[in-house]
Amino acid sequence: MSHYHVLKRSTRRADVAARHLLFQRRSLHNDGRNRLSNFWAPTQRQAADSKDPENGHDLLLRAGFLRQVHAGIFHILPLGLRVQNKLERLIDKHMQALGASKVSLSSLSSEELWQRSGRLDKSRSSEFLRLQDRKGAKYLLSPTHEEEITSIVANAVHSYKELPLRLYQVSRKYRDEPRPRQGLLRGREFLMKDLYTFDSNESAAHRTYGEVRKAYVAFLEELKLPYLVARADSGNMGGTLSHEYHFASPQGEDTVITCDKCDYSINEELYVGSYDAEETSHPSLSVASELYISKDRTRLCSIYYPSDDGEPNIYAVKAIFPDVDTGVQGEQALRDRDEHSTNPQKHIHFRDPRLSPEQFAEAARLPLTEAQRLPTVAQQPITFTKARAGDTCPSCKQGALHLHRAVEIGHTFHLGQRYSEPLEALVLDSANRKVPMEMGCHGMGVSRLIGAIANLLADERGLNWPLAIAPFETVIVPVNESVVLDAQALYDQVCGGGVSSESEVLLDDRERPLGWKLHDADLIGYPFIVVLGKAWTKKGVVELQCRRLRVKEEVRPDELVARIREIGARL
Repeated sequence: MSHYHVLKRSTRRADVAARHLLFQRRSLHNDGRNRLSNFWAPTQRQAADSKDPENGHDLLLRAGFLRQVHAGIFHILPLGLRVQNKLERLIDKHMQALGASKVSLSSLSSEELWQRSGRLDKSRSSEFLRLQDRKGAKYLLSPTHEEEITSIVANAVHSYKELPLRLYQVSRKYRDEPRPRQGLLRGREFLMKDLYTFDSNESAAHRTYGEVRKAYVAFLEELKLPYLVARADSGNMGGTLSHEYHFASPQGEDTVITCDKCDYSINEELYVGSYDAEETSHPSLSVASELYISKDRTRLCSIYYPSDDGEPNIYAVKAIFPDVDTGVQGEQALRDRDEHSTNPQKHIHFRDPRLSPEQFAEAARLPLTEAQRLPTVAQQPITFTKARAGDTCPSCKQGALHLHRAVEIGHTFHLGQRYSEPLEALVLDSANRKVPMEMGCHGMGVSRLIGAIANLLADERGLNWPLAIAPFETVIVPVNESVVLDAQALYDQVCGGGVSSESEVLLDDRERPLGWKLHDADLIGYPFIVVLGKAWTKKGVVELQCRRLRVKEEVRPDELVARIREIGARL
């Protein structure tokens, strides 16, 4: 037989073996143990020619936690559902500690309610997924539930003696996101926790707000992950008091500014730099300017600032010119002005107080006397440039600022009477007067948390879940079928030792090579991997791995439970 035919037959046998390895016959066991042979975890190998580094979302897909079906729309698979369910249980724990009752509101909301609240306007309507029934009644798929919950409470609560009231839900929300991106971080369908609070007066509502903030911090502390809390803008939600909760991440779309000496922490959307003339003896000699226009196109606004002190800060402009159109500037502002030239127009000039009147006059090409008469912010200690790392803290005046790219995972709002007044959620107060309830709305992105945590802890080997929400806490991996009975005994020992409940231990009894199973375990991101490999057959010890803490050690079976408990306290 020729060498060619021997090689061809050998190659064919290898192909058959490879196909046999790839498609193992699935079998089910009913002995009460969690077995990977029973559990559906459709992991995928990374493409051999893949050169781009994987982010958390890539790993969630490849590790079998979810599948994408359309842009911004995902199906959650068994591993992902276990993580999601654990997050929901953790949320339930902290919401119920607040005295909140859980509800489940319909995803369909009446457009009529949104019209009454004033949120069904042209500026936002493109975000809604809208529909109507065969009778012409108009609905939308709820992106949030303030209108619906306010309507329910308005019809059921009539006296201040029935307050405070705290209601929450975990439900799917919908938004016609124009550019879904970053997987679960910005989708068209997403899972959120909403807590709605109702109080009889503002002081009680503020006390409630403080309690909710403490509950959010307690929830995040239980995850044992680093987080940021920042004062924030209320945006379209309305209200006067709000805070955001973030994970620092290079993939984040927000910037949080903190001080290294005090508790100053703020979203950049609220940042306005301060200025003290006594502290600044050398104003910049280089001047830059930017042009803006009002939303009604009747006023132009020019700002002048030191060009070598950074980029213009639109949020500082909003602080003194609230009607500014933040999406239009420069040449576009001039074109918009020309299109609306029939309107009476003004051109307002604002000077950054770090510039002298002479610098301002020269940059604005105005006589000094006229420049001195024009509106400026020279009397207001605010600056027009964005914060930069190392800038002096505007709060304590001592510390240096740090800028963090961050992913928002929660938001607390004090709404006041923003919804209770238009929707007539009224109660009789102690003086027998009808007054609107004081409301709060407090959100937590559940699916967003999954995506953010995946990004935060993933490494080159795979996902890396916190112990509190891992799909399983411990996986036991035998080298082959000859030690499966030993692995089962070890499984029972770990479950019986109290370190993990039986639902948190998993036995990988699949007929696969040990290296393949360990690669799979790293990809999925179990906190603990217990290996019955060569050390078990030779010395009767297991290998305990905890990748997040870089632990890889040999442990005697009788010491395994205690060691897992000891390491787990640090996770």
